[in-house]
Order: sequence, then structure tokens, then C-alpha cells
Amino acid sequence: MANVSRRKFLKNTTAAGASVLLTGTRASGKILGANDRLRIAVAGLNGRGQSHLSGWLGQDNVEIAYLIDPDQKVLAAAMNGLQGRLKDDFKAKGIADVREALEDKNLDAISVATPNHWHSLITIWAAQAGKHVYVEKPMSHDVGEGRIAVEAQKKYGVVIQHGTQSRSDAKIAGLHEAIQSGQFGPLKISYGYCCKQRDSIGFKPISDPPENLDWNLWRGPAAIDEFHGNYVHYNWHWFWKTGNGDLNNQGTHQLDIARWALDKELTHPVRAMAIGGRFAWNDQGETPNTMMGIAEYPNGQQVFFNVRNVDYKGYERQVENEYYFEDGGKIVRGLYYPTGSSEGEKLNIKPGKVTPGGNWAAFITACREGKPELANGNVHDAHYGCVLGHLMNNSYRLGEKVPFNSKAGRFGDNKEAAEHFLKLHELMRDGVGVPEDGAEYTVGPWLTFDPETETHTGDFAKEANQLLKDPNRSGFEIPTVDQV
Repeated sequence: MANVSRRKFLKNTTAAGASVLLTGTRASGKILGANDRLRIAVAGLNGRGQSHLSGWLGQDNVEIAYLIDPDQKVLAAAMNGLQGRLKDDFKAKGIADVREALEDKNLDAISVATPNHWHSLITIWAAQAGKHVYVEKPMSHDVGEGRIAVEAQKKYGVVIQHGTQSRSDAKIAGLHEAIQSGQFGPLKISYGYCCKQRDSIGFKPISDPPENLDWNLWRGPAAIDEFHGNYVHYNWHWFWKTGNGDLNNQGTHQLDIARWALDKELTHPVRAMAIGGRFAWNDQGETPNTMMGIAEYPNGQQVFFNVRNVDYKGYERQVENEYYFEDGGKIVRGLYYPTGSSEGEKLNIKPGKVTPGGNWAAFITACREGKPELANGNVHDAHYGCVLGHLMNNSYRLGEKVPFNSKAGRFGDNKEAAEHFLKLHELMRDGVGVPEDGAEYTVGPWLTFDPETETHTGDFAKEANQLLKDPNRSGFEIPTVDQV
């Protein structure tokens, strides 16, 4: 694809009020009949990208039209693998630049499994081009670009589904419907865990990028200049300009579930804070491997979140959610514990409302019917869940170092927060062996947030508002609301 064509694409899609040619109406995206073949491009071909390929190949009458990756070796391997699976039905074109696929008027949708810093920009570009979008979590790398993705969906009417597969789980949907109906009494705390064993990433020196990697395209909107080997192809998660740490990596699933259980009318929290650190590893990574985050909503409901990645003898993997109620009852590991009871009761919950067939089928259904509301995990849910994590992360990023001890948390009179933090602290002290003499926590400030304007107010507002939107590289800027 010629460079002039890419420039033309950018000019057309970022100009204020730009029109796009859609097969349906300008506000509805491309609508397909049940028998129409749906053509999808998959962007990002490592890890989750392979899961996307398998997911789409498992659906009826879906064609993989493009495979997209800036790494020639990764692209070639994916092309060979797909050709081996499809044999004579193989039709995909392998390309490095997503804009080439988006210029194809016969492309219906794009499936985004790139690094986080690309998620929103591809989503926005695709919406402007009239393409439906399945985008991996987190949909946004920061608060500001998430809002633009919401506005793009609103303007162009395309389907946007978030890669939070739990949104397709009727059992979880049913549990949350029961909680919101008051079956267990008022919900006080919705708690998520992202505790997966990980290891140090060590140090990789600054170097020239490998010849097989288009470094310009890999960086895209991320304002980074120098290459090192820890960026490709997974450890970018642990650097702020490309990733969001495990809180908004694996944790996006559990954050979304935690927020899903809150009262339905809620959007964003009104304040948030976090405490944690990157302990034991002594490596190049920037994001915390240990964190407790807290967010409070206008009605008093709270979300707690726990990240614990450092391995130790007896490590307990926890990728799950808990629910704590005003009367002292709780739901832990699928059992309900009434107030004062140590005996858990099996939950008897009716399945909730989801678009059936699982996450891949739900997206296809929504595309075929031209109904964004049928997406399991729509653009609004994606935005609210991602912002919850971004605010916790931003508090951590503005934190100060304090001695590593059980009193490091600044929770005021929130005794539940102090109790859960103490459990985390004891695991790090006694399990990991972090010494109380010499080690430090990073303690973030309480950041006040206005859900209507999506900006910070009060103490630390100036510093926190600077973190709401990352700077972007020239040619890969996230458009403003009036440019969408």
C-alpha cells in the first residue's frame, strides 16, 4: 500500500465531520443478512491473536480476510498456520499496516489483539471506516482515548465488543442480576483478584530493532523512541507507555466483573487510590507486581482490587471475584455466607441475560443484526471498567515511597480496606520475604474524579489530569471528540 494512500486514510478519518461510505446507513455500520459472509481482519497475531483466529474460524460463514502484524516473522508464521488449517479455503492477505485493511470497502469487521497502546486508535479508525470491532481488553490505554472510542461508536453506530469474555457468561450475569435485585441485601464491596504467578523480566539493553520488525508501526501512537528486547512480544505489558500492568491486563476481566455487580446506574467512581510496589524482581519493568486498589462510587459502594504476581512457596493463584454485603454476608468462591456464618451455602441462581453462543458468536450476531446492544461487553461497559483500572494505576503512578510496613496504607476509617491490605502485606512479608527494614511501598494519593466530565478535581488534580491522556506520536494521534 502506498504511503500516499495511508496519508489519505488519516486525512479522511480524522477530519472534523468526515463522512465515510457505509453499506448500511451512516449511523448504523454495515448490516449483514444471516446468509452474508462476514469478512474479518485480525490485527496482532501473537497470543490472543491466535485465540481470535480460532474463535472466528469456529463461526459459520466467516472469512478471515486479512492477517495484520508489523513483525514479518510473526505474520509469515500466522499466514502459514492459517493456510494449513484452511487449505483451499485460504483467502487471507498478510499485511503490516492496519490502515490498508480498513480501506477495503468489503471488509466488515476488525479483531484487535495488538499491544494495549494500539487498541483505541484501531477501534476509532475502524468505526470511522464503518467497520465493526472486537477489541481485546483493555479497550483503552488511558481515560481520554477510551472516551473517544465511545464517541466514535455513538457517531458511526458500529458494533464494538470488548474482549471481556465473562460478559458472555449467563451464570455471572444471573448472579449480578440477583445482587442488583437485593437478594442478598445491599452490596457494599465488590472485590476482584488478579493473582497470577509471574517472574522477573530482567534487563534488555537499548538496541536497534530487529530487521523483521517495523518499529514505526509497532510503536504507533506510543511516544517511545528507543527499542529494547523487553518490548516484543509480551513484556510491553509492564511499561507504562505500552501497557497497563496486570491490574489492567488480566485484571481487566475481574475489574469488569467487579463493576458489573454494582448498582446499574453507576458509571465511574468519585475517588480512587492504590498502594503497592514492584518487589523482589529488581528488573526493567515499571508497573507494580503487587497492588491493592480501592475505588468509591457516588452511592457509597466500593471496588477493591488485589494484584499479587510474585511467586513464593505456597502461592495461591486467585483470578476471581468476591462480594461483601452491608449486613456482613458475603459471596466467596461461589458460596454464600450469611451474616455470622462460617458455613457456605450453594448459590441457586437463574441464568442471566446475555446474547447466547459465547463471546465470538455474540459479536457475529450483533454484526449480522446491526445491533450494538447485542454485544456482550459493549463500548460503554468497556470504558467504565477500563477507567476504573486507569484511576487506580494513576494513583499509584503519583504515589510516594513510604516504609514497607502494615501501617503504610492510608485508608482513613475504612476498616475493611485496612483488613484486606493487612492480608496482602503479611503474604508479601512472610511469603515473599520482603523485609520490613529497608523495603518501601509506593502509596498513591486519593484522587477525586468527576464522572460527568471525566476529569479530576481537588487535591492532585493538576498532576492526575495530566495522566488522563498520553501524548501520541505524529501520524498516530488519537483524534479529539470534534474530529471523530
